Amino acid sequence: MPQYHVAPLDNLVDKFESLQGIGHKSAQRAAYQILNMSKEEAEKFAKAIIEAKEKIHYCAVCCNLTDSEVCEICKNEARDRSVICVVEDPRDVFALEKTNEFNILYHVLHGAISPLSGVGPNELRIKELLARVSDGSVKEVIMATNPTVEGEATAMYISRLLKPLGIKVTRLAYGIPVGGDLEYADEVTLTRAIEGRREL
Repeated sequence: MPQYHVAPLDNLVDKFESLQGIGHKSAQRAAYQILNMSKEEAEKFAKAIIEAKEKIHYCAVCCNLTDSEVCEICKNEARDRSVICVVEDPRDVFALEKTNEFNILYHVLHGAISPLSGVGPNELRIKELLARVSDGSVKEVIMATNPTVEGEATAMYISRLLKPLGIKVTRLAYGIPVGGDLEYADEVTLTRAIEGRREL
């Protein structure tokens, strides 16, 4: 039985489906939403994508996303410049900033060491981090890479590079989420929770 196809729609669905984390059904829904827009709305949508692609690049200091030479965080003189928090992805900076707990600087690696995926230290922004700490003004580097095998390997690799420089290297504590039950936590999460315990 022949299937019904509309080539431009199929192409639009394929483009949405090529985005990480978007499955076929979500891609279809997004494509139909675009088709239901007015021509002006669709043009504004397309323009926003092109503008973001043309104007957003990496900060010259921390490698976070910005539309200027240096991002707002790095420009902010009120930030504690003796502490750098290292993350894998620009989205991690946004997540940490939402807590309003960190008044420090960041460094975005744009990934984690993953030999199986062909990602080694040279594919990450590690050289830029080492250049930042070379002047002796940084006293602590907080490793906030994800609690995965790759994230842990990346944290250990960078820690080995920084320790000989006399820089304190710490790791974010990971453990039981607020509202979570101990019985449902896996062994790695429980171990992290115990290691990251603090005095009340």
